[in-house]
Amino acid sequence: MNLLLIIVKRINFIKKLEYSPEPRKLKRVWVTFGILAAIGLIVNSCIEPFSPPEVSNPGTYLVVDGFLNVNGDTSTILLSHTQATADDKAVEMESGAYIAVDAENGETYAFHDMGNGSYKLPASAFNQDVKYRLRIKRLNGKEYESDFVVVSKTPPIDSITYRVAASRNAMLIYVNTHDANNATRFYRWNFDETYEYRMPYYSSLTRDIPNQTIIPRQDNINVCWRTLQSRDIKLGSTIKLSQDIIRDLPINVVNIATNKLYFGYSILVRQYGLSREAFEYWTDLAKTTQGTGSLFDPQPSQVTGNIHNKADVKELVFGYFSAAQEQTKRVFIRERLGEYPRCSAPDTLNYKEALEGGGVLLYYYQGMPKSGYLSTSESCADCRSQGGTTTKPSFWDQ
Repeated sequence: MNLLLIIVKRINFIKKLEYSPEPRKLKRVWVTFGILAAIGLIVNSCIEPFSPPEVSNPGTYLVVDGFLNVNGDTSTILLSHTQATADDKAVEMESGAYIAVDAENGETYAFHDMGNGSYKLPASAFNQDVKYRLRIKRLNGKEYESDFVVVSKTPPIDSITYRVAASRNAMLIYVNTHDANNATRFYRWNFDETYEYRMPYYSSLTRDIPNQTIIPRQDNINVCWRTLQSRDIKLGSTIKLSQDIIRDLPINVVNIATNKLYFGYSILVRQYGLSREAFEYWTDLAKTTQGTGSLFDPQPSQVTGNIHNKADVKELVFGYFSAAQEQTKRVFIRERLGEYPRCSAPDTLNYKEALEGGGVLLYYYQGMPKSGYLSTSESCADCRSQGGTTTKPSFWDQ
């Protein structure tokens, strides 16, 4: 039965209901149901997957990510390339470029190529009352520069607070700040979260493959620390308020089930003042990258910034260069939320099995039901398998 015939039958069904002897209220319900069913069939029949060629086969354009940190710390610029939305390959980074920042008074500061698309400028004594621009020269000879930008002043972070949201089974972390001069108005934040985690089993033995023997382990692979960077764009504005005060703005949500909060958790929040133009750029970028989950979310659009090809103004370049003071604040959360990790019982192996096996060796067990070397998977005994490092961060005991 084709779609048109089904719709006609639905309409005839609705007409019969209109002239039926049933009570008016019940009849109205059935009529509404019939109309909705017909509309649903029409809508569903018209939805077909569509991937525009501009999305599935985009050109490759330069992406510039970074800013000039005038507050006495290293500045970092990252160069990369755009890619298709369905492309699951790692982002292609670009090294070998020359990058510099020019001050309006004639001073120039050159970045160092660190490899893998990362360029760094050591802390310098910048004049915060002059404008700056970014210059880039790629290996292919193309040259780019940004508009001159003023240095955005940034007030200190007043506090980082947190509380448990039982309904979400999560810890909510908030930032608080203010500018007594009412001059900042536009803000952006990012953060690094670091947490300690441990394995259910402790490994005290390892294999000496060259000598074909089992020896005591010298390193501790039971305890690790892992640092993750924020991925969402966090923005705030007080332009519609009488005072320049940010109070309890959510900066991160930590799911208790992840166990990040069980052994120790720390978050380093970075705060930046923005110009209105920079705030509008980051707002558009956030709408494009973070709010495209449904028909009613902002739809993807072209978001470009203040960086241009000197010889071809029509070439697309993605990124926004700004100069700002960076303010930071770190807090520790030691609420011991979650539960101690668990794993199934380890295997018991003889010497040959233990030496030739691929699991992590724990220790030699002597007892019932049988003696032998206990072995388990990396995910149960080697914390490095979960992306962390056994080196304790220098700030951890602060």
